Amino acid sequence: MVSKRFFLKRLLLLVPVLFGVATLVFAILHLSPGDPAKVIAGQRATAAQVAAVRTELGLNDPIWVQYGRYLFDIATLDLGDSYIVRRGVPVLTILRARLPVTLELALYGQVLGILFGIPLGVLSAVKQDTVTDHLTRVGALTGISVPIYWSGPLLILLFAQFLGLLPASGRIASAYDVPVYTGLITLDSLVYALSGGGFGAFQSAISHMLLPAAVIGVYSMALISRMMRSSMLEVVRQDYMRTARAKGQGAKITIMKHGFRNAMIPVITVIGIQFGTLLGGAVLTETVFGIGGIGTLLVNAIEVGDYPLVQGTVLVFAFLFTLVNLGVDLTYSYLDPRIEQ
Repeated sequence: MVSKRFFLKRLLLLVPVLFGVATLVFAILHLSPGDPAKVIAGQRATAAQVAAVRTELGLNDPIWVQYGRYLFDIATLDLGDSYIVRRGVPVLTILRARLPVTLELALYGQVLGILFGIPLGVLSAVKQDTVTDHLTRVGALTGISVPIYWSGPLLILLFAQFLGLLPASGRIASAYDVPVYTGLITLDSLVYALSGGGFGAFQSAISHMLLPAAVIGVYSMALISRMMRSSMLEVVRQDYMRTARAKGQGAKITIMKHGFRNAMIPVITVIGIQFGTLLGGAVLTETVFGIGGIGTLLVNAIEVGDYPLVQGTVLVFAFLFTLVNLGVDLTYSYLDPRIEQ
């Protein structure tokens, strides 16, 4: 069990982290070249129109006043309105619509990486220097080396074009009109099916998710399997593992009962960091498969200089990443209670 004191301590550590990220984002955007007032007013705007926009946005105020107003808005969950991408629409509204898309994609990819990466890593360590070990290591190295912009189109050509087994883009077939409950299309379609709408929409959502999840899942699986193999090899050489075997305990029981739990501690770190990477790096997958998630949104906002949208998106990414790190710390404490001390 994780103690309340340890949980609260780790939870409070999120505050300075988020404060630092917010300050860094504010500084970078205000030090970057370009005038947001000119971008909002348009290329043909007069000097008077640009000045009016600057006054309306408070850009003429001292920098410390703008910074204080910025922090107050964040504290009250007011991330402002989009300047350009969706002019006048609150940033939180835009993120609520786009964030579930990326979350769902990253979650599916990470689940695939865990389900396949951990068993392959354990198998590779147990079968060290055998054909199985060599094949697993080569496969992991290939998974890390192959870029998404190459593996994505390759899977589309194979499974969508040649075999015709899976759809090439989108999140669900256009024939299905699924009500939005959470924004997670597979979950929403499942709720829709259980409420009497039929399972066709759910099957369509799953089939649309398989290819993009496989693309990012292969990379995650490769990293997890390599780390799991390295960690397991270190654990099986420990004295307590030899003692357990010397007492007559079987190899499989020794590995699963004594080795697996200790070997998982560094792997948990990789899983946590990798999930944050998948959230931020899903933009290529979203682009290849035509999925409009938060990664694509951030790139578009940066290109057109939509500062409130950029700030809001980065802050949400940072918040999610800190939550993942909190989960990693709590998992550490559960696996090894000594960490709390």
